[in-house]
Amino acid sequence: MNVLVIGSGAREHALCRSLSLDPAVSALYCAPGNAGIAEVAELRRVDALDGEAVSALAVELGAELVIVGPEAPLVAGVADAVRDAGIPVFGPSKEAAQLEGSKAFAKDVMAAAGVPTSRSYVCTTPEEVAEALDAFGAPYVVKDDGLAAGKGVVVTDDLEAAAAHAAGCERVVIEEFLDGPEVSLFAITDGVSVVPLQPAQDFKRALDGDEGPNTGGMGAYSPLPWADPKLVDEVLETVLQPTVDEMRHRGTPFSGLLYAGLAITSRGVRVIEFNARFGDPETQVVLARLKTPLAGVLKAAATGDLADLPALRWSEDAAVTVVIASHNYPGTPRTGDPISGLAEVAAEDAPHAYVLHAGTKYDGDDRDTVVSAGGRVLSVTATGTDLTEARERAYQAVGRIGLDGAQHRTDIAAKAAAGA
Repeated sequence: MNVLVIGSGAREHALCRSLSLDPAVSALYCAPGNAGIAEVAELRRVDALDGEAVSALAVELGAELVIVGPEAPLVAGVADAVRDAGIPVFGPSKEAAQLEGSKAFAKDVMAAAGVPTSRSYVCTTPEEVAEALDAFGAPYVVKDDGLAAGKGVVVTDDLEAAAAHAAGCERVVIEEFLDGPEVSLFAITDGVSVVPLQPAQDFKRALDGDEGPNTGGMGAYSPLPWADPKLVDEVLETVLQPTVDEMRHRGTPFSGLLYAGLAITSRGVRVIEFNARFGDPETQVVLARLKTPLAGVLKAAATGDLADLPALRWSEDAAVTVVIASHNYPGTPRTGDPISGLAEVAAEDAPHAYVLHAGTKYDGDDRDTVVSAGGRVLSVTATGTDLTEARERAYQAVGRIGLDGAQHRTDIAAKAAAGA
């Protein structure tokens, strides 16, 4: 199978790594990719938001499966263009991707499907914002209705900060705060059948102890030793399948990866948000534990054959990923700093620990020097017999990486490991 992956982050590197290990994959391409992905896939240039350009590239490469990684191309309709070219694509249509592209749309779908979520108001004026903030009280939860690269949500006790965030958005969703731990649960679907993956937990705040501003994610782990063993079945029954059914009934079937961000509250499971693609950094730990070859699973979703797929096989091992971010992230990051230690991790820590590239590139024509090229630069991922061993291996590898001004959290999976 010839496979083309669209994207350039650590999520796409995780996907490409798994696909490169799949004996069914005869040729693997990634566009535009990054310096790390170049080690496992052939890179091609493309404007990931240009559906015609992506479909033309897929045709040129003879791709038999296209995987659209990030949310922006999905919301822009890139998957539609590839489907129109007659090529199986893993990723929802432009209309279906509105589950992530619009928080208000997602709330409407959840209401129609009877999916448990928080009470909310959609606001477009300062008066509506003030009324909604007053109705729910602190802590205030304010979400940009549109895409915001993982940084469109503010959770704060500061009324002025909440109002200021709302003022910077055209349309916002203001909702009640949900107590309890958060869980990320991915599901692969062909629009009818739904196959859940193993749950993970990510860490949104920039600093240890869940302090600091929200980010796109600073680390993740799987499995969740504290979670109810029946959680996945419950979420499949009450959240995932009803949502997929509702989307199909609307005439906009959702095919691809449906990501449910959940809060395990004192009143039960509640949906915080939906995403229309693999999450980053949770993908790094979920795929580290998946034993079933990936290409066939994604192809079955793309061709409507998911019901015929054998049950997925999972490793009993735990996985932890730690994100190394650049100076000043999640503000405007500093880029162009050389990265050292990558070869040392490959030599000393493989196969239990490895580095997935997020924001990296080669230093011009110098293929021996990799430099930072974004806010989140690397995801250091490790597996172990339990979370304690996986954490130790991950942080040992992190210690080998050199990047001036870099930052990372030191407490990824610490509480879960201590309680396991």
